Amino acid sequence: MGRMFGTDGVRGIANVHPMTAEMALEIGRAAAYVCKKHPKQRHTIVIGKDTRVSGYMLESALTAGICSMGVDVLLAGPLTTPGIAFITQSMRADAGMVISASHNPYQDNGIKIFSRNGFKLPDAEEDEIEELITSGRIKDIRPTANEIGKAFRISDAGGRYIVFCKKTFPDDQSLEGMKIVLDCANGATYKVAPIIFSELGASVTAIHCDPDGININDNCGSQHTQDLSAKVRETGADVGLAFDGDGDRLIAVDEKGEQITGDHVMTICARMYKELGLLKNNLVVATVMSNFGFFSALKKLGIQEGVSKVGDRYVLEMMQEKGGVLGGEESGHVIFLDHHTTGDGIITALQLLRAVRREGKPLSELAKIMALSPQKIINVDVKDKPPLDKIPELQKAIKEAEAELGDKGRVLIRYSGTQSMCRVMVEGPAQELTDRLTKMLADMVKKCIG
Repeated sequence: MGRMFGTDGVRGIANVHPMTAEMALEIGRAAAYVCKKHPKQRHTIVIGKDTRVSGYMLESALTAGICSMGVDVLLAGPLTTPGIAFITQSMRADAGMVISASHNPYQDNGIKIFSRNGFKLPDAEEDEIEELITSGRIKDIRPTANEIGKAFRISDAGGRYIVFCKKTFPDDQSLEGMKIVLDCANGATYKVAPIIFSELGASVTAIHCDPDGININDNCGSQHTQDLSAKVRETGADVGLAFDGDGDRLIAVDEKGEQITGDHVMTICARMYKELGLLKNNLVVATVMSNFGFFSALKKLGIQEGVSKVGDRYVLEMMQEKGGVLGGEESGHVIFLDHHTTGDGIITALQLLRAVRREGKPLSELAKIMALSPQKIINVDVKDKPPLDKIPELQKAIKEAEAELGDKGRVLIRYSGTQSMCRVMVEGPAQELTDRLTKMLADMVKKCIG
């Protein structure tokens, strides 16, 4: 069995290993055991979830596992991943656990864990939890009588998070007079996002804001912005904001209905931060997936770049290592370390709107700061994930594509850290060439490992 924890916790099809109730109970027990190392009379773990139907099953199993180890549970209910990170830290809990598969379809689910300081659990502690489960070392540790944990519901978790988010927007600015469309992906932002933007003065239209357990991310949210674009044009809105199922990423749409990528958002915010003297060490950290145009724009702005592996945990590691406060991924997962410990779609949206208000220009004008290079990404479903460099036929095809691109493009093929998928990306000087090479390489991946 491979490592249980991927780049963003444990993830899989709900009710299929490793996302079973039995495994959730074991994860809860092991996480509780690890968190009890901190000297404290009574230990607590916060649990939150998105809106998937399987969240009820996994929440109950996690709660049972944690309580069986003598640790109390604080149930926050449906709340964003960054919301749970905030609640964990603000309530001085020993850990926070989020039941969510982020932007994945409803049949998937996952468990990600935050440490007591609101940062995602380090690899070493994830490895310890996994070892405790696989070795069975905690099988016979069972507190009894009044040592068994209790579960409590936090009735005001959403309200606490709303106040936290609003405080990241400048007191001397408001959103009065702005028309905003929100796409909540039928996910974890459905309650809190409309309130936050409305209370800051905006006129809000919310779509995909009626979760039923199975419609999360279903042709909506940050992965599918067609409905958002249409609603922006229909209502004459100034901007459209799309979140994913657990609310940690943002994709925006300008007043014309055109999509604004995470790279655009980071560039716009980087310029604002630099002009305000907030861009610590004049640095922005991105991943290898960011567009050529993003790095060109940073160079024109005189801003230093850091390039990490794909995954927000690696972006964060580099930000901390190099002393940066702004970083993220082209997918819209952006981290503002001066505001939060993790990527937050709502906070990202507020910082983007702060730039729009400050400039006094429409978002389409601000987005001209960066010109996208032609890029194509094809996701290929795979059964296994053998090392890509050990597949001669695929490596030969990659070399041929790179030779055709020369120094005017690049090829990047990598496995998803959260899904059984291989991502094939090509950037080139022209869209036709980029599309052709991407399809050729995707077909090769299908042939070799699809």
